[in-house]
Amino acid sequence: MPTTPNRWTKASVYPDMWVDPDDDPRNTDGRSPDGEAETQLEFIRDYRSTLRMKCEGLDAEQLAMRSVPPSTMSLLGLLRHMVEVERDWCNWITADETRPSLYGGLDAAFSTSGADADMLARTWSDRAAEQATTDAEVAKYEDLGTRLGESQIAVRELQIHRIEEYARHCGHADLLRECIDGRTGQ
Repeated sequence: MPTTPNRWTKASVYPDMWVDPDDDPRNTDGRSPDGEAETQLEFIRDYRSTLRMKCEGLDAEQLAMRSVPPSTMSLLGLLRHMVEVERDWCNWITADETRPSLYGGLDAAFSTSGADADMLARTWSDRAAEQATTDAEVAKYEDLGTRLGESQIAVRELQIHRIEEYARHCGHADLLRECIDGRTGQ
């Protein structure tokens, strides 16, 4: 990376935010969700939205930039990793035949050093499909204590693990995005 980008944000109300509260798709009407399951789902949706927001406005080449050498991590790698993770989670909880990885495995998703618009479009499409599949599978179980799959993981534990995984990678995305074009915010 030849130069360090200037730090900036689109937010004008709170300079530490990504966007102003009125423009933030994660903001609700001020009401918190009712119940444990709905709270978990809202956190998962919000972290998914955060990762998407951190990638918006960048082209495939920028998303594939490895911004923190010697790490192989990039925003595109994070997106592809989360596609693999969603698929893996679904494999944990279903009795169906294990679906193979799409990009060569969880860590192999980070090995993408270049990208084009077609690869990026496929990644976004794969992401939507895998998220919908995992969500549909989890939605079958109202009792968060229900144990699923060969490992007998409780739905509650799976949901908390999903939140943790997205939250951790959103932190990575913050740093990666700032290195690419200087944009900052929560």
